[in-house]
This record gives sequence, C-alpha cells and structure tokens, in this order.
Amino acid sequence: MDALEKGVHVTEADPTDQSVGYGGLPDRDGRVTVDSCVMDEFGNCGAVMCLEHILHPVSVARLVMDLKFALSEGFEKINLLTPEAEKAWKNWLKTSKYDPMITVEHLEERNRKQKKQVPGQQDNHDTIGMLALDMNGNLSGACSTSGMAYKMAGRVGDSPIIGAGLFVDNEVGAATATGVGEEIVRICGTHTIVEMMRNGLSPEEACKKAVERIVKR
Repeated sequence: MDALEKGVHVTEADPTDQSVGYGGLPDRDGRVTVDSCVMDEFGNCGAVMCLEHILHPVSVARLVMDLKFALSEGFEKINLLTPEAEKAWKNWLKTSKYDPMITVEHLEERNRKQKKQVPGQQDNHDTIGMLALDMNGNLSGACSTSGMAYKMAGRVGDSPIIGAGLFVDNEVGAATATGVGEEIVRICGTHTIVEMMRNGLSPEEACKKAVERIVKR
C-alpha cells in the first residue's frame, strides 16, 4: 500500500495529464473535483469523492480507510485548475456540448492540429489505477481520477466505488478500471472480473467478458 500510494502520487501531480488530479479538466462550472479509492489484502478499503483543492486524493482515501480525515491531518489546499485546463474549459464553454465521445474526438483533433501527442490529453475519461503484489504474495490496489471533462458538478463515476473502479481479493487477484464510469458501475466491472477469475478465467479472458457485457448492454 505504501508503494501504491507513492506511485499514484506521480500521476495525481502531473499537470500534463488532463484526467487525473492536478491539471485535470474541470467540470462544467470550472471546478476540478477528484475521486479515489484504495483496498488492501484484508479487504480494508477507503474512498473519497468530489474532493476539491486536494493534490493527492489517494492519500485521503487511505486515511479514510484508517479512520482519519484529510484537512485535520495537515493536507494543504491547492488550486488544481492549471492555466492550460482553464483555457480548454473556456473554449468548451463556447458550445457547452457534453458528450463523452464528442469531447474525446475534439481533444484528439486538437492534438493532431498541434502535431503532438501529450500524455493524458488524448482522452477525457482516463484514470490512474495501480495494483501491487508484495514479496509475501499480498495484493493491494488504488484508483484516482478527476473524472470526465466538463462533467456535471457532483458527478461521480466508477473510480471511488469499490467493486466498480477497484476490487482486490487476496485469494484470487485484483482489477482496476478506466473508461466511461457509468458503464463500468452498471456491471460492477472490477468485481465481475475478479469473480470470473475465481471461476477459472484468465485475467485477459475475464476482462474481455466484462467488456462484452458492457457492449451487450
């Protein structure tokens, strides 16, 4: 869990990643809100959603798991809306069209015109999900995101939901997810994958079956 927390910190603090934490594209009101969850080998879990001004929500989720709270533990409030993300939001306000795939296509077209591919800017619904196995064979997982670009204020996807964005079962395996959160929530995506693995499917087969279930719906 220590390694996961530090690993996720890297992406949460990366201003070039526009769908996780600092530098994330804001909701339609121009506010960057973040969601995160963690789960360890004992089934202990913590989750937070719609946090503002917190650089590392994964650490807050871990504190929640340990029955502590963020600001009382000394977390500093910072502005997560970078000038680049604010510029993109103001440009989006000209049309205010909210459609996940339209927004993705807009970002991809912008990158093509700029003739560059910046990590994190090709998609508006990415997530940092991380799983780790220690030397004793114990699993832990973490998940963190700033959610859909230009989402409705208060919208929560799969990332902070145990069994949707993240699930860990030390006897079987673990899974974490990225994509359109509403679709992943509807099939309890990561729990579904781990249960399929419990029933004998390989990780790849289980992931394919879960995606097929989403497509079918």
